This record gives sequence, structure tokens and C-alpha cells, in this order.
Amino acid sequence: MSFDSEWSQLKADAAGQQSAHTRLNQLAAAGGGGEDGGRASDLVVHQDDLGAVGHEAFVLHGKLRKAADIAGAGADKEGVGSSMQSAKALSDHNFTMGEELSTTVSVWTSQVKTVLQMCAHISNHLDYSKKSHANDDDLIAAAFRNRDGSAVSVSEISEMVK
Repeated sequence: MSFDSEWSQLKADAAGQQSAHTRLNQLAAAGGGGEDGGRASDLVVHQDDLGAVGHEAFVLHGKLRKAADIAGAGADKEGVGSSMQSAKALSDHNFTMGEELSTTVSVWTSQVKTVLQMCAHISNHLDYSKKSHANDDDLIAAAFRNRDGSAVSVSEISEMVK
């Protein structure tokens, strides 16, 4: 079989497997509708994962801040870390490695600070998002109530706007 004919066959097979309709990843509806006899099921969002990821970013920030500080490790009375002390000593003895070590510490410190800022932003943003979404949910739940005080389901809201 030639390449052209094999390629044509593969394209035809792939086209035959594609559906003309978009289908979301969900359970097939029983009886043509969602749960409860054709009513759409209520939207449920669990936001514990937002808090968990935010917490992990916070923990990583704390560990990284302590473990990755090579500029401040082994600091002397003036607060100069042992790596920078070594860089100065090497430079004082005319070793070019002293300047290179100083540059390495500076670049490392800059990059660690960037990662720390990223962790802080992730932690703060996810904590804020979790609280904000919880507040939004509370406001929406309070605004949409049935006469008996129970929450109005998504399917009931959908029926109201038709």
C-alpha cells in the first residue's frame, strides 16, 4: 500500500470517528433530561481545593524563605552571609572567582525572591478567591429562596427565565 492511499484511509477512519455534535463530559441524561424527571441538577462547587493549594503555596513560601537564603546563611556581625564573605575574600586575593561567586549569589537571591513572590501571590489569591466565592454563594443563596425558606434550585431558576 502506498503512503498516499494509506494516508487517505487513515483520514477517512478519523473522520468517521468524529461526531458532528459537541458532547460535554457528563453522565448521559435519563429520559431526555437531567435528574429529578427532566429538571437540571443543582450546580455544586467544592472549593476546598482552592484553600489546599493556597495553603501549600504558603507552606512552600515559608520553607523556601528559610532554606534558599544563601546570601544570609552564616551571617557575621554585619549581616553578611558566608557566601558573600567568601566572595570578598577571594576578590581581595585577586581571584576572579570572587566576583563570579558574588554574581552567582546575587542572581540566586533575585530568582529566589521572584519565586517567593509567586508563592505569596498564589497563596493570597486563592485564599481571597475562596472567601470571595463563599461570600457570593451566601449572597445568592439568601437572595433566591422559596416561600418556605428553602433554596431555589438551578432548574427552578432556569424555568423562571424561560
